[in-house]
Amino acid sequence: MTSDGPAGTVVSVSRDDEHRFSKPVVSSIRLLAGFGVEGDSHAGATAQHLYLKKRNPSAPNLCQVHFIAAELFGALTPTGYAVAPGELGENVTTTGLDLMQLPLGTLLHLGAEASVSITGMRSPCSQINGYLKGLMKQLIRTDAAGTVERRGGIMGVVVTGGVVHPGDGIRVELPAGEHLPLGVV
Repeated sequence: MTSDGPAGTVVSVSRDDEHRFSKPVVSSIRLLAGFGVEGDSHAGATAQHLYLKKRNPSAPNLCQVHFIAAELFGALTPTGYAVAPGELGENVTTTGLDLMQLPLGTLLHLGAEASVSITGMRSPCSQINGYLKGLMKQLIRTDAAGTVERRGGIMGVVVTGGVVHPGDGIRVELPAGEHLPLGVV
């Protein structure tokens, strides 16, 4: 199942060639198939996030591209947290998509060429509290029924390379068959 036109929009793009928590906003990023964001410290065919790399350096990199919805920033404001694109380490800030509800294997088509297959939810780490004290509790919450709600964005692998700019449309292509919920990667 594919949406006819863009379902969402790229608000901002970010990358950093060093392992820092936040990523600087840039005018465009180039996605490389099977590798990630050109020039980003998390790009690679195998695990590049320091924690994952330490556990298993030959594991496939399921975290090549990190997406966060700009709507999260607005939801954090009333709780006392002012967050802007790139500050939570994402590569692509979106609007108009409920990223956390997309099923595993969803293809996000970004702009004219690029596509990313969604592999799972980001597992926010304690570095978030180093950035803004207490923010972790806002990104991983437990509701009244005891269900854990993760709001730290989603991860994916690049299927088709291409350049992505702010303002590019995002078209959603749902996977065929049963839609599986996202796990943590």
